[in-house]
Amino acid sequence: MEKKFEYQSLMELLSECRIGTIVISSDSRIADLSEAGDRLLRGSGKLKGKKLSDRSVPEHVRQLCASDAADKLIYTAFGNYIRRHPVPEPADLPRDAQWIGFRLADDEYRAEIMNAILNKITEGIVACDSHEQLIYYNDAAAKVDSIMIENVLGKKVRDVYTMTDGSDVVLPRVMKQRGPYLNYRQKYVTFQGKNQDVVANAYPIIVKGQMLGAFNVVEDWSKLDDLHKEIFDLREKLVHYSKGANQKKSALSARYTFGDILHHSEAMEMVVEQCRQVAKTDSSVMIYGETGTGKELFAQSIHNASSRADGPFLAINCAALPENLLESLLFGSVKGAYTGAENRIGLFEQADHGTLLLDEINSMNINLQAKLLRVLQEGKIRKVGGSREIPVDVRVLSNINVPPYEAIANNNLRQDLFYRLGVVNINIPPLRERREDIPAMVEYFIAENNRKFSRSVRGMDQETIQVFRQYSWPGNVRELQHAVEHAMIILPDQVDLITREYIPQHLLDEEIPAGMPSRAQQGRDPGRKENLNQHLQEMEEDIIRKVLRENAGNITKSAKALNMSRQNLQYRVRRYGIDVESFRNG
Repeated sequence: MEKKFEYQSLMELLSECRIGTIVISSDSRIADLSEAGDRLLRGSGKLKGKKLSDRSVPEHVRQLCASDAADKLIYTAFGNYIRRHPVPEPADLPRDAQWIGFRLADDEYRAEIMNAILNKITEGIVACDSHEQLIYYNDAAAKVDSIMIENVLGKKVRDVYTMTDGSDVVLPRVMKQRGPYLNYRQKYVTFQGKNQDVVANAYPIIVKGQMLGAFNVVEDWSKLDDLHKEIFDLREKLVHYSKGANQKKSALSARYTFGDILHHSEAMEMVVEQCRQVAKTDSSVMIYGETGTGKELFAQSIHNASSRADGPFLAINCAALPENLLESLLFGSVKGAYTGAENRIGLFEQADHGTLLLDEINSMNINLQAKLLRVLQEGKIRKVGGSREIPVDVRVLSNINVPPYEAIANNNLRQDLFYRLGVVNINIPPLRERREDIPAMVEYFIAENNRKFSRSVRGMDQETIQVFRQYSWPGNVRELQHAVEHAMIILPDQVDLITREYIPQHLLDEEIPAGMPSRAQQGRDPGRKENLNQHLQEMEEDIIRKVLRENAGNITKSAKALNMSRQNLQYRVRRYGIDVESFRNG
């Protein structure tokens, strides 16, 4: 009977703990190998079946023998990484033999790779666990906050950060609401006394329904401020170049015309004709449309069809910038007006004899809206920190993605500003109200993507076109554009026709089988058999109706109560055929 050494019992015990062990003889042969070691080194048992004397030490095992092996991740050539692990040394090892322990290190390898990647990006990343304890900082975050990472890991978020702008710490907030908090500005002081001003996006970490923590992606506001200043400088130079060169067409010009608005529907034709008439005047125009309907396309077309077509066309998104920066961007500033202020001309001066588009006007601060109203009434601007009034000749167009009277009711838009900006009101119909335009749009986007991706896709089959015509398109034309691009990207090279297996799944999930009435038409039949999804949809509809009733049909307030976007709620209202007006009328 073959003698069993004591170290072999230790091998078996360590194998139970998933730690591999190997005995290497003085002539660099494998004298013995544990079961766990065998799995880690070769994966399928090829070494284990050979005679010990036949087994020479492979390269990755020799790396385990090096003095610095504990600090290295070693590739086994079988798709795994291993790392040396300390193990107790038995007394009965063969003379001059080496006894080495090691373990699987795939997770450590991936963590090292991800850590190296995250430390190379310029945005700061801070993460906490579900108990609000800080668990990760990348180098950029440590640099922004001027802290030593080892001094904050394990601390509670609120013990490290104190908000100075009256807001709450955001990481616990996104875990509580189970949703992201995007593009926000926060001012805080760290536990070491460093005052900081950042723009950030925060996200919860939810895996299989379990809240594991949250992370924040932050940028130093001062860097963004410097970038905005560079943009202002370039824009000023561009305006100066255009005027100095005495060009017929401004370098800051609109790209689109009414000929670029693809449509066949009567509803869209009526809007285009209204806009052609509007373009003949200098009246202010407010364009209302849901997200993705192409509001700026109409604004640029109005400019290009007007007598100001040779003048500049400038656009600013009022939701993208804080009040102080937006004010100086619109009206300009004088040196010393505030910390870092320089002598700059604003968009109103740059757009002189041209058109200025104010996008998402309802996102502009109410106080700034009052200053804008005065400029529109008097035709003069005063720079931030300045005393001199400067006359400007600018046509102002504005976009809004919520009904104007709803924005007024929610105190997001001044009523007197609305009357000044909305001398003419244009309502762009959503895509679901002009479905006859969809086939032509699909053809156009396929042609665009053929050029973009060097493809030769000839079109979309009629069954898939029908899916497109039935879908509700909450994201409107932009969502349609992305759906076609999605199909073009995943379409195999040898396939030249888009069919339903290549379009986004959510379009198919909403599809109503031919001849089947909608849920609103079906009514509530207690005897009708339904699957789990149908029951969940009924529960969702009941909750939405209840919240709408409690908020008198106000979409914005109801969306906030349901913790979803307005567009998301509007989509569900349409999906379930809910009559919002009935809640508004009691």
